Amino acid sequence: MTNYQLSGVLRGCDRDTVWVVDGRLSDRQPAGPVEQIRGYCYPGLLDCHTHPGLRRVPQPLSVEQIRQRLSILARAGITAVRDAGGQQNPNIAHRTGLPKVIHCGQHIAQYKRYPRYLAAEIEPKDLVGEALRQLAVSDGWIKIVGDWIDRSLGADADLTPLWPREVLVDAVQAVHEAGGKVTVHSFARETVDDLLLAGVDGIEHGTGMTRDQLVEARDQGILITPTVHQIRRFPEFARDGAKFPRYVRRMLAMDAEREEHLAMMVDVGIRMLMGSDTAENVAEVNLIDELIDAVDDGIPADRVMAAASYSGRQYLGLPNWQVGAPADVVVFADDPEQDIAVVRQPRLVLIDGCVPR
Repeated sequence: MTNYQLSGVLRGCDRDTVWVVDGRLSDRQPAGPVEQIRGYCYPGLLDCHTHPGLRRVPQPLSVEQIRQRLSILARAGITAVRDAGGQQNPNIAHRTGLPKVIHCGQHIAQYKRYPRYLAAEIEPKDLVGEALRQLAVSDGWIKIVGDWIDRSLGADADLTPLWPREVLVDAVQAVHEAGGKVTVHSFARETVDDLLLAGVDGIEHGTGMTRDQLVEARDQGILITPTVHQIRRFPEFARDGAKFPRYVRRMLAMDAEREEHLAMMVDVGIRMLMGSDTAENVAEVNLIDELIDAVDDGIPADRVMAAASYSGRQYLGLPNWQVGAPADVVVFADDPEQDIAVVRQPRLVLIDGCVPR
């Protein structure tokens, strides 16, 4: 195994040199040869909202298929992911060279209130039990669908919350008492007050949140993943729901306000994570595109890179530059905080001290 000396700019680190020794981070130079790498160094990138185990058909992916997706991400510099919902918990044993995976179990939704095959579909009365079942096969996080289009309303169909408030509060409390955390998909403003009352740990997308709701989420320490690449697709979602005019108006209005809303998130100072909301298409679109899109839509590049590396990793309990931690690192020749396109060409990626293949 190659040992390395990393120097230059080490973002999120209080040192200007770190060594990689036998796959671990060290503050001491090892005996013997080292490969010297100088550049803009970050703890390995983290995609907090992706679905490497997801597919839109009943049959789940094999472990090998999931690993193929993860391998694509590894070569891009993504060394950890939170699998924010999949048809199964594959319990992938960690393998050197693949990103670490934080499993969230399967999406939890009501019957016919989420795309077919993707969620564990239940009645509201069963939410507490299902949340605990998903927690038992997860890595400490679960994913609840908070709102989705309600097609049963016919011409009045629109985004509406899936769960009665008291049921959601009880489910979040039960997961917390069991030592877990809850993140919730939410597009609609109407859903968010219930999420804040319940004390959820994360909100995915958050496109309908008002300034007051964002401030409350910040003060509660709730982690928000804007998923910029995904919310750029709202006009496409509106076209797909063209026969539901209320839904179309809402989606197009949120799209028109997208950059203003993201600027408000930055101004409020939310605890931001970066997530691509990708699944089958990771070879074409992944976290790298998310970072570029986020900067293009006005989020400062330093905030984006922090959220995608050292601050995001800290929020999820992953190590950064600690001595003895696995050497999960990405190095760029130029500064991505000056030109975000640099993230497309990492100079070096290490996972457990090894270059992904």
